[in-house]
Amino acid sequence: MAVLEKNQMISLAEDTVKAAVGKGAQEAEAYVYEGQATNVGIELGQISKSHRIIDRGLGVRVAANRAIGFAYTNILDDTAAVESVVIRALSAAKASKPDPDWKGLPQKKPYGIVEKTYDSKVVELDSEDLVNIASTMLNAAGQVDKRVFPIEGGIGSAYISNAVANSNGIASFDKGTVIECSLAAIARDGSKVTPVCFEFNAARNYNIDPAGVGEEAAKLAVSALKTKPIETKTTTLILTQFALQDLLAYTLINAVKADSVQRDQSPFKGKIGETVASESLTISDDGLFRGGMRTWVFDGEGVPHQNTPIIEEGVLRNFLYDNYAAKKEGKESTGNASRAGYLSTPGIETTNFHLMSGDKSSEDMLSEVEDGLLIYYLQGAHSSNPVSGEFSVVATPAWKIEKGEVTHCSRGVMLAGNIFEVLKNVSAVASNERQVGSLIAPWVEVESVRVIGK
Repeated sequence: MAVLEKNQMISLAEDTVKAAVGKGAQEAEAYVYEGQATNVGIELGQISKSHRIIDRGLGVRVAANRAIGFAYTNILDDTAAVESVVIRALSAAKASKPDPDWKGLPQKKPYGIVEKTYDSKVVELDSEDLVNIASTMLNAAGQVDKRVFPIEGGIGSAYISNAVANSNGIASFDKGTVIECSLAAIARDGSKVTPVCFEFNAARNYNIDPAGVGEEAAKLAVSALKTKPIETKTTTLILTQFALQDLLAYTLINAVKADSVQRDQSPFKGKIGETVASESLTISDDGLFRGGMRTWVFDGEGVPHQNTPIIEEGVLRNFLYDNYAAKKEGKESTGNASRAGYLSTPGIETTNFHLMSGDKSSEDMLSEVEDGLLIYYLQGAHSSNPVSGEFSVVATPAWKIEKGEVTHCSRGVMLAGNIFEVLKNVSAVASNERQVGSLIAPWVEVESVRVIGK
């Protein structure tokens, strides 16, 4: 199916806004979305399935007497369907109570420049191309060690475009591509079976390394065969990007969202300008990061993406806002309105959450640890308390560091603590930056974390 063109999407959004205003909306916004994705799956060491998904839709938000209504449709080529979604949004607004905090939709502002977010080579990939990439990944894993067995994984490519228009003059379009590959593997030696070890690669342009993914997943699995128990104690941790993503996603990231602050659900409320973390930590939310997985010209409301400092050398500088939360405080949106496609109204989310690199290599960081753990993966981070920051998670597995060397794997290691104390106890930041989902970060060394062994 051919993709919708820029002019088609903007015209549809603008026409929908005009129709809503014409039918009585005081303000109106239309969000048009298209996503086309092709995926090839891997199950139990075999390429198992291929499927293609095409999703298009229109979401309409209207305001009438400060009451908000929203409706959506996935039928875009029928004038009656578009008119119907406008009527449903207006009906929802009339049935809703006025919101005293509603202060209008955003105004039009100039946009920044994004780079490395679209690649026609990704759009042109077909199922056969993806099967070949998956085969490369599987073959690379198999060549590491005969004891390695890939459990699951896959390769996917996607094209995404969106357009936003509102009654305040916004009318914008952007498009992008994504390609990713992943592999989860175990190693078996006799009756000994390792936990699942995982690696992946994702990019906005055709720049992934499937062989490297397969090789790394396999090497991690093999290294997890040699296990020893660990004692309960307070020790030094080196957190990789996967572990950081798990810990921060349910704690720190929620704490810097303005709506959490406004609901008194953030421990950072009232602490702008105060030290909340180690001076080794500088974090920003960068919606314009070159080639970032969440880099776009504008957010879900048509507000320009930007680079927002959050923590600078340990000092809290800003919270993240969408238009609604910003106007409640008389501020400007930071461009952090996010949508689940066309199916929802906007909510506050990070773009590219960027923890700045240090100047120490990962090898140097490891070499300086006398006694500690290297943590790749965590289970249970979703149960962390987003308000207090308390967490209790299982490292699956962890690798022991002794006198600067990674010596063996330890299973069933539980980590307990408070993420806001962890941030204060960061002692070093490495230089091996990579992106994992919305997080861009290097390895981070943390002192004095409670570890509970078996």
